[in-house]
Amino acid sequence: MQKTISDIHSNIKKVIIGKDDTITLILAALLSGGHVLLDDVPGTGKTMLARSLARSLDCSFSRIQFTPDLLPTDVTGLNYFHQKENDFVFKPGPVFTGVLLADEINRATPRTQSALLECMEEKQVTVDGVTRALPRPFFVIATQNPVETTGTFPLPEAQLDRFLVKLSMGGLTKEQEVEVLNSRMKDAPIEDIGSVATGEDIVRASEALKDVYVHPLLVSYMVDISQESRRAPGILSGVSPRGTLALLNMSRAFAYIHDRSYVVPEDVKAVAVPVLAHRLVSDRSAGGTEASANIIRGILDRVTVPTEDWSR
Repeated sequence: MQKTISDIHSNIKKVIIGKDDTITLILAALLSGGHVLLDDVPGTGKTMLARSLARSLDCSFSRIQFTPDLLPTDVTGLNYFHQKENDFVFKPGPVFTGVLLADEINRATPRTQSALLECMEEKQVTVDGVTRALPRPFFVIATQNPVETTGTFPLPEAQLDRFLVKLSMGGLTKEQEVEVLNSRMKDAPIEDIGSVATGEDIVRASEALKDVYVHPLLVSYMVDISQESRRAPGILSGVSPRGTLALLNMSRAFAYIHDRSYVVPEDVKAVAVPVLAHRLVSDRSAGGTEASANIIRGILDRVTVPTEDWSR
């Protein structure tokens, strides 16, 4: 199954240039059954990355453009009266899909944002008292612009905590940007890629994560990181047990993608910032997103890394 993940990675790289680490983290989140928040300015390739992933998988894809007038039923679906059948019929919303792009999620009202909470956490939708399961896999890639604040509604902590990782696309080197321009001289590269895996492949790979071994000392190491975050200066609320579990799951997925059957400390360090930083609730003196990332980096420097033979 590692070859399948490698094929998806290579397929996305044909479209998204210079972002190997970001692609790896997104695939790890996909295998872990979590969701991704892409936090970056417009034009960095967030939407293109989501579309490239969807085209690489033989599963359904939906996009929701979040706006202030978007209603919860526009996300989840609704029951309407069907005159021919003389009964109420459920019309599924765009969340009934394999890959969902929630574009500019912070432009929707908190009421509409909360419509995704049950979907993301429990992989189901409840409308008018009836609960319906979502497809497997169900993967949300949400985007937001961290610079523009006019007409936006910041995601509350409960919503942020539903995202397994928060990532930034970041900038490109001159050479990478030249490569982007040259690749788009004629046709858009995304039109040339097709599916290299199915949804069932992803589900099977996700099941295989259960066999990735985590040494008890590494489990203790992850807990130490979370405990330390709760004592950090300027932090009102540190990493919750849900965050520690997310760190465990992402570490296993990261090891699996790198063709190992066991987790090593480098796996934990590689995923710690994108998994944990957005879960910190800080006072104003602590700063914003980058400050939270620096706090996690400082914790990784302070917490003693155990040494052991990490295989069974």
